[in-house]
Amino acid sequence: MSETYQLRDGLVVPKIAFGTWLVNGAQGVNSIVSALNVGYRLIDSAFNYENEGAVGAAIRKSPVPREDIIVSSKLPGRHHHYQEAIDTIQESLYRAGLDYYDLYLIHWPNPKEDNYVEAWQALIDAQRFGLIRSIGVSNFLPEHLERLEKETGVMPVLNQIELHPYFNQEKQREYDQAHGILDQAWSPLGRASNELKDPFILKLAEKYHKNAGQIILRWETQLGVLPIAKSSHTDHQRENLNIFDFELTADELVGMSKLTKVDGRLKNQDPAVYEEF
Repeated sequence: MSETYQLRDGLVVPKIAFGTWLVNGAQGVNSIVSALNVGYRLIDSAFNYENEGAVGAAIRKSPVPREDIIVSSKLPGRHHHYQEAIDTIQESLYRAGLDYYDLYLIHWPNPKEDNYVEAWQALIDAQRFGLIRSIGVSNFLPEHLERLEKETGVMPVLNQIELHPYFNQEKQREYDQAHGILDQAWSPLGRASNELKDPFILKLAEKYHKNAGQIILRWETQLGVLPIAKSSHTDHQRENLNIFDFELTADELVGMSKLTKVDGRLKNQDPAVYEEF
């Protein structure tokens, strides 16, 4: 896959990532190896997915050189205190059998606990120690990001957020782009939603001879967003990468964005109040 983004710190990342939520064990290893074989070069994981070991095993099993793969993981909410965060990052690497992560994110801000600045300082130092190449966050709102910058002087290079046609995150994207933060989309196709059956999306799919998922992923990349696509089936993995041979028009991009809903979050996981440990 040749199309890439360059993060503010210089790291070059592919425009689509492979997601590994619920991708575990030997079957998970095979799915990740398959994804690498068909062309994915960014593998997204998390401490809480309990599959960092499978990710590492797949990388060792794959013919793709480690230096050609961007590997990402995330710090869980229960380990936001500084020393716990440092230890958890090290444990993440031990689980995966890796010397470094290319990307490491704070999974949720957990604002009621209010330890995310301490966790961010740990990521800053882990980067300085050589454990992480680039540091970012997940599910951070503008007020959380502003506080990170105010208290540490360092802004994330990437923010992984819920984003799909029924929840387009326009204001969050505007803020992030203005501050040089790349948005990465989790659940980019929605989660067991009706988005793959939406009449507007299906009309575009017919026009471009693509499936609905490909239309959605292309819309997201044209917004300047990096979607995390997930599939255990090789054919679907390949389809999700095959989105760069067509381009939606400006009017079609607007039409896609108009599908958003006020209550568009899939599970009401508002980062202002939601916490995950």
